[in-house]
Amino acid sequence: MEITYVYTKKRSEFGRQAIFSDRPAELHCDICPDPSLTANFIERNPVDTASQIGPEMSEHEANTIVYDMDNRGVNHTEGGWPKDVNSLEIEQVIRYRKKVEKEETYINTVMNLSSVMENCIKQNNAVNIYEDYFGDLSTGSSVEPSSGKTINIFRDPNEIKRTVAHISWYPDGPKKIAIAYSNLEFQGSAPDSNMESYIWDIENPNRPETTLKPASPLVCVEYNPKDAHVLIGGQYNGQIVFWDTRKSAQPCDMTPVEKSHRDPAYKVIWVQSKTGTECFSTSSDGQVLWWDTRKLGEPTEVMYLDPTKTQDFAKAHGAMCLEYEPTIPTKFMVGTEFGTIMLCNRKAKTPAEKITAVYSGHIGPVYSLQRNPFFPKNFLSIGDWTARIWSEDIRESSITWTKYHMSYLTDGCWSPTRPSVFFTTKMDGTLDVWDIMQKQNDPVLSLQVCDDALHSIRVQEQGHLVVTGSQNGTATLLELSSGLSVMERNEKNVIAAIFDRETKREKILESRHREMKLKERTKSQQDKDKNDTDHRELDNVNIEELISKAEKDFYETLEQERKRREREDSKRQKGEYYDDDHHEKRDDGKRSPIHEVSEEQEED
Repeated sequence: MEITYVYTKKRSEFGRQAIFSDRPAELHCDICPDPSLTANFIERNPVDTASQIGPEMSEHEANTIVYDMDNRGVNHTEGGWPKDVNSLEIEQVIRYRKKVEKEETYINTVMNLSSVMENCIKQNNAVNIYEDYFGDLSTGSSVEPSSGKTINIFRDPNEIKRTVAHISWYPDGPKKIAIAYSNLEFQGSAPDSNMESYIWDIENPNRPETTLKPASPLVCVEYNPKDAHVLIGGQYNGQIVFWDTRKSAQPCDMTPVEKSHRDPAYKVIWVQSKTGTECFSTSSDGQVLWWDTRKLGEPTEVMYLDPTKTQDFAKAHGAMCLEYEPTIPTKFMVGTEFGTIMLCNRKAKTPAEKITAVYSGHIGPVYSLQRNPFFPKNFLSIGDWTARIWSEDIRESSITWTKYHMSYLTDGCWSPTRPSVFFTTKMDGTLDVWDIMQKQNDPVLSLQVCDDALHSIRVQEQGHLVVTGSQNGTATLLELSSGLSVMERNEKNVIAAIFDRETKREKILESRHREMKLKERTKSQQDKDKNDTDHRELDNVNIEELISKAEKDFYETLEQERKRREREDSKRQKGEYYDDDHHEKRDDGKRSPIHEVSEEQEED
């Protein structure tokens, strides 16, 4: 037993004080001996008596005061900037530095500080405190096998279990997780179903720490990276809600229905801004809306996901996921229900420039989309039965992809600490961990998290904690081995080489494919032109042959008729009657009716 608290107090400071005094002895009772009772006893003789001369010993225990040991560190960051100057904005920093350098006290301050820093500078020049003494030693690959273990399980307190629609980690360390619960089946929610979502302490799975009470079930929820007390969420009815956990469980503000999405708001992301209050959302209604939590009355900007690049709302594709990289503030990516990925530019001047590229590769909807934290030009997409890795430079096809699984893929994400590791969840309740440095055809680790379908996954910034959410409302917290969370030596260089190699290969295949298409098109056009020429020549030949044949037949007919008439004339001149001497009979021959008529007229 460990004593945690010790309270010390003098005996004289509590209770009634005990007072003692000396007095003579007093006799209160005297029993005289009775001789008649001696008959009942037998005298023992001899008598043996034992005595112990050694001193009496006793054992005592004492608990000393326990001191709790705690290790603490200090991170030194650049500070001292005024409140109106954002140190992350380069223009503001340059403007403020120029202003300070023009002040009169600037030179005197620098001269005074230089004498103090001179000794430190000399020490740094004498001893290199950042020298790496063991840089030449190769660490090699991790000996520890890839593994994961379950730490805690967070169950939906509601009697009717709902799907874990989205998960968000607490931005100030692995302490809490915010989970959005919603029944995503069409008309699957009962009218009296619970709409609450919860914030859990990862060390206390018995009861949620904070309850969020939206007006409609939450489909997604996100912590503000600049303020850990502020959350933004997208509801099933399309509204965007805003919480401050320091105030109450009720939303602080909410977008009006007529200005919100018409379908469930599947994704909401905070935007990198000076105020830290801007965000944007998307839905299956085909809209992307930008908001400011200080004024949620109407969106600050609207964009339609029209692939024809005309910003026609009737032709917009419904969206299922969003991707935003703070280092590229003007660009974002959208995964649609049609299996396409749209690369968009928020600051485009014309509607045609708002959608800069369209990537098609999935058969079904794209459920997850995320850029690689170390190589933003390469991004991961999850849809149908595969996970694909893309490059922004290749639009025709992804540079690499997983095999087609037997179970449908539902979500996925990159590891924040290792550029080669990413995670996928499946409908059979399996979590797959992929490491493309070791294997590209199979996952390095497959964990059967539960028997129900997994719906969502989120990795903590340190890389060793993963939370998966299932359709029965169970969120499972897992801890991965160091081999899956600690970056290996030269891993970034190896992955960069792999991505560059695959990108070049796809470019070569794409150019080859284009050449083949062009050749086929040219060949088909040439064949078509040749066929047309042959048909025209054939037509011309047929016409000429027909004309020549007709002329030949005509002249032959005329020639035959001329010869026939010549024969008849020759016979007529030689005589057409029999000679008397030879008693020849006259042969009238076969005369024409015209000749017969003319002879009758002569006889008359």
